Amino acid sequence: MAKNILICDDAAFMRMMIKDILTKNGYTVIGEAENGVKAVEKYMELKPDLVLMDITMPEMDGIQALKQIKQNDSGASVIMCSAMGQQAMVIESIQSGARDFIVKPFQADRVIEAVKKVVG
Repeated sequence: MAKNILICDDAAFMRMMIKDILTKNGYTVIGEAENGVKAVEKYMELKPDLVLMDITMPEMDGIQALKQIKQNDSGASVIMCSAMGQQAMVIESIQSGARDFIVKPFQADRVIEAVKKVVG
């Protein structure tokens, strides 16, 4: 019952941290993207059960990528991540279809709690 997850963050270190947290808890990371453009491409290619998406990324930010993914697949499950606890970004993410929001630096239990809430 491993869930397939796509990680999108411009920092390789952050992707590695999230991947580590997820794999230790029985989830499968099927892909990684370093910007919003790649995130949309990878989503269409891999059809993951869940996307963990950073907001601040080059080329296309996470909110734009979220909107494109939701346009292509209204049932997509996306959890947004950001170092900035900016209320406006959180609200825009949720209004754009994000299922939850995680603030960096990541607390492993908070990441798993959010993932479980969204995909079980």
